[in-house]
Amino acid sequence: MSLLHKLNQLRRLMAEYQIDGYFIPSTDEHLNEYPPTAKLRRHWLSGFTGSAGDFLVTLNHAYLFVDSRYYEQADQQVDSSLVQVCKLELSGHKRPTEVLADLIAQKPQFRLGFDPFVFSIKQLRDFRSELAGKSIEFVPISENLVDKLWQEMDTIPPIARSPIFAVPETIAGKSAVAKLAQVREKMRSAGAEILLITKLDQIAWLLNLRGRDVPCNPVFIAYLLLTLDQAFLFTNLERIPDTIRQSLADYVQLENYESYRSKLVELARGRRVWISDRHLTYGSYLLLENANAYLIEKDHPIELLKSQKNPIEIQQMQLANLKASVAKTRTLKWIADQFAMGHPISETAVAQTIEQFYAQSEGFLELSFPTISAIGANSSIVHYGNLDPNRIAQSGDLLLLDSGCQFMGGTTDDTRTVVVGEPTALQKMRYTAVLKAHINCAMTQFPKGTTGSQLDGIARASLWAEKLDYGHGTGHGVGAFLNVHEGPNGISKRVQQTLEVGMINSIEPGYYEPNWGGIRIENLYFVKEIAPDWYGFESLTYIPFAKKLIDIHRLNEKEKAWLLNYYQEVQTRLSNFLEPDEQAWLKQECTLFD
Repeated sequence: MSLLHKLNQLRRLMAEYQIDGYFIPSTDEHLNEYPPTAKLRRHWLSGFTGSAGDFLVTLNHAYLFVDSRYYEQADQQVDSSLVQVCKLELSGHKRPTEVLADLIAQKPQFRLGFDPFVFSIKQLRDFRSELAGKSIEFVPISENLVDKLWQEMDTIPPIARSPIFAVPETIAGKSAVAKLAQVREKMRSAGAEILLITKLDQIAWLLNLRGRDVPCNPVFIAYLLLTLDQAFLFTNLERIPDTIRQSLADYVQLENYESYRSKLVELARGRRVWISDRHLTYGSYLLLENANAYLIEKDHPIELLKSQKNPIEIQQMQLANLKASVAKTRTLKWIADQFAMGHPISETAVAQTIEQFYAQSEGFLELSFPTISAIGANSSIVHYGNLDPNRIAQSGDLLLLDSGCQFMGGTTDDTRTVVVGEPTALQKMRYTAVLKAHINCAMTQFPKGTTGSQLDGIARASLWAEKLDYGHGTGHGVGAFLNVHEGPNGISKRVQQTLEVGMINSIEPGYYEPNWGGIRIENLYFVKEIAPDWYGFESLTYIPFAKKLIDIHRLNEKEKAWLLNYYQEVQTRLSNFLEPDEQAWLKQECTLFD
C-alpha cells in the first residue's frame, strides 16, 4: 500500500476531526523505545524503520524528524516528494516546534491532534512551552488515527501473547517482595499513596518477571498500580502460568489489561499520586486530573533503583558478556579466515554467523537488538538495519559489527570495526583516534557526584584534537536481563545523572562520514568504587580491537598500558573457551608489536 494512499486516508480522518495536523511519535502507550510490532505506527505509516523519529502530517505536507543516527537512513527510506526529512541539530533543519511555529504563522488557530496515550507528559509540556503565545490548540484524540487506518487496510498483529516467566532470586539478587518494600519506603518518604508504573522494564524488574512481547526486550505488556499495601498488575491474564499466579497471590492482584484506566480513576480519586513526567503518558495524566488526584511530581523511584545493579546482577552480567565476547571474537576470526581464503563476505552472512555463535552459548534467549552488520559506506549509517546479502566486502572496506544478546540473567551490547584486507593511512588515523577516545573514557577515575555529561567531553577530546566528532552520545545505560538501552544513567552531553556504583554503561565513541564509512568501538562497563568516594570502570566486554587499524605510535604511554592490560585480560578470560587455532589467532591479535 503506497505512502501517498496512507497519507490521503489519514488526511480524510483529520478533516473529520477538524484538525490541521496529526503528530505520531515513535513511542507507544508504555513509552517504549522499541514498541511491539502492533504499535509501530510511525513505521507502518511512513515506511521509516528507525527506532527513533517522529512524524507530523498536515493537510498538505508531512515531516519526519530524526536525530544524527538516522540522517542517511531516513534519506534512503522516505519518499522526499511526499515527506520532508528534518535532521535534528543540523544547520538549516527545524525541530517539530519550529515547523509548527511556521505552520501557525500561515494558519492562525492551528489545531494539532495527537493520541494522549502515546505522548509523555514532558513531551507535551515542552511543546506547549516552546509554542507559548502561539495560536495553537492541542487536541487529544482518544482514538489513535493510525490504528484506525491500519485496521481498515490490514491486519494488526496481536500483542501481549507471550508467556510470562519468573526470574529466580538467585539471578535477580533480590526478591520481588524486598523490592516492593524498598519502593514503598520511597513512597512514604515522598508522601505518596499511589505510584503509577507504566514502563515495561520497571514492571519486569520490580516483580522479577519477564516476557517476550517486544522483540529483543524481555518484557511483557502491562501496567502496575502500587499503593502502600496493595499492587495491581494489569495484563493479558491468559498467558500467566499457574505457578506464577500462586507466587504472586500474596502481594499482587491480577487484573485484565483493559481495566487499567477505570481502576486508575477509582483508586486515585482524591489521593496523593506519585508521577514522573518522563515516564507517564499524558493520557494517564488526564485520567488523574478527572479523578481529582493530588499529584506529586518527582523522578521515578524505580529508575534509579533498577540502574544500580546488585552484586548478583553484576555477576550475571559478567557471565553473559563473557559468552558474548567469545561469540564475537570467533566471528572476527571467521571474517579474517573467509577473506584469507577468498570467500565472499556479505553483510547478512556476518550477521548470521555471529547469531549462530550466540545461539551455541548456554542460556541464550534472543538478540538484544537487531544486528548491525555494515560494509563500506554503509558503516556510516549509525543504526544501519537494511542488511544486504549482495553487499560483499572488498579489500580495504571497513566492516562495522554492532550486536548483542539476551541470556537468562544478562544483556549484552558491543561493537567492533575491522578492515577487510589492508587499511589506508586515513583509516588507521581515524580508527586510532576513536580507540584513544574509548580508552581515555574507560580509564578515567572520577569523584563521587560526576555526571555522564562530564565524561562525555573527556571521551571526545582526542577526536576533537583531530577535528573529528560523532553525533550520538558516548554511552547509554544497560539493563540486567532487560532493555539494552536503560536510564537514567548514560554518558552524553545531556545526561545530568551522576554515575553510581553498580551502574552499567556502554562506552562507544565513533566517527562517521557518508560515502566513506564509519567506525565505532563499544564495550560495556560497570561502575565500581576504587577508593573512598572515587569511582572507575571495570569492563564487562573482552574482545580484541582491530590490530591492523591501530597506529600504536599515536597512543601515549598510559593508553598503551591500558591496552596491554586489557589484552592480557582478554586472553586470560577467553582462552579456555576457544579452540587451539582460535587461541593462536587471539594471541596474535593481542600483540601490539610484531
